[in-house]
Amino acid sequence: MAFTLRQLRYFVAAAESGTVSGAAQSLAISQSSVTEAVRELEADLGVQLFERHPRGLEITQKGHQFLRHAAAILADVADARKAVALDREPLSGRLNVGVTSLVAGYVLSDILARFRRANPNVEVTALEDSGDYLEHLLVGGELDVAVMVTSNLRDRMALQAEILEVSPYQLWLPNGHELATRTSVAIEDLAGEPMIMLRLDEIEEATRKLLGAFGARPRVAFRTRSVEAVRSLVATGAGVALLPELVYRRWSLEGDRIVSRDVSGSLPVVQVGVVWRKGAPLAAPAREFIMAAQTQRVAR
Repeated sequence: MAFTLRQLRYFVAAAESGTVSGAAQSLAISQSSVTEAVRELEADLGVQLFERHPRGLEITQKGHQFLRHAAAILADVADARKAVALDREPLSGRLNVGVTSLVAGYVLSDILARFRRANPNVEVTALEDSGDYLEHLLVGGELDVAVMVTSNLRDRMALQAEILEVSPYQLWLPNGHELATRTSVAIEDLAGEPMIMLRLDEIEEATRKLLGAFGARPRVAFRTRSVEAVRSLVATGAGVALLPELVYRRWSLEGDRIVSRDVSGSLPVVQVGVVWRKGAPLAAPAREFIMAAQTQRVAR
């Protein structure tokens, strides 16, 4: 039996919320419907998409792989519906977008460019701030949408999120480092390494927890809010860094002086998504922005 769009929607909702109850609430359906759809999807694919725990769902590696494809399929369906829709007047109005610092230069710029090309008459205002503050503005109706790290989203009862990118952690090393000769590095190998810590979107906190879970106490050499500073410091041998894959750029100024390596073990991932207030009617510009984000995700 081939999987259905309904199963894909329920699977994506479960992946985004991390719980069956959260997915059910966001979809306004019963929990049993979500559970049944995910189990049917797993049976059809022949793989386990989630690990079930008392506290909720933890997506598996196969689940992460399939999530990209499921999101792309749903985005293609949305594009197909849009393509055959009746012609309408050019969209106008205002759109207030929030973005966190880590995401601003790596995800938002491409989405905004796509949105502005399609909707030149919409006035767009973008605000960069911390994730906590953006959540506050979204709940209060002062922002229409936000593009931000959603893996640490706090107010999941009030906010709806759709994942745009799932980014695993990678190790950045200077060329010539002894660990650079390996294709994959164990987290335990980092115990004595000087660490360059990025202080954005709780990345520093996540890195400390990550190392702490494996009994490795980080020896912090430098703390900064600048990704480019991390890049330069690693390139010059000041330390190593654990960062999400999405910020690694081989073509950057220091790109030929840095190598990235996968880190073995069961590590968390960083999810980046578009977020809006749950239950509130979305204005046309906000709906169009979300669709532009979905299309951009497919293009990646």
